[in-house]
Amino acid sequence: MGGKKREGLTPLELKVMQSLWSVGSGTVADVQEQMQPTPAYTTVQTVLNILERKGKLTRTLEGRAYRYRPALSEAKAHSHALRDLVDRMFGGSSEDLVMSLVKTRQLDAKRLASIARKLQQQEDGQ
Repeated sequence: MGGKKREGLTPLELKVMQSLWSVGSGTVADVQEQMQPTPAYTTVQTVLNILERKGKLTRTLEGRAYRYRPALSEAKAHSHALRDLVDRMFGGSSEDLVMSLVKTRQLDAKRLASIARKLQQQEDGQ
């Protein structure tokens, strides 16, 4: 039964969440206004309802409209998406991900050195 609970977001769900992360909370119309290109109101409403059922956001009734708020932080969403990518594409090896970035010239020695410095500063508590 079941299988692993899917943590990831579809591309449209991600766009809706990004809109909410940028404004903090909003109605369907508020979210729709933030999105480019602007999807149909009913599309945004459907996606918001799906995200609420998935537990990715919460909603409260204000007057005649629901106000939606992210229950999932942007950092947590990034973490889930990255973990999923590493697991699916690189067998769980983040080293293989980095080597793929190097091989495809998306990451060079200068950038690697900069990352190493930032890691060292983080470990030193700066």
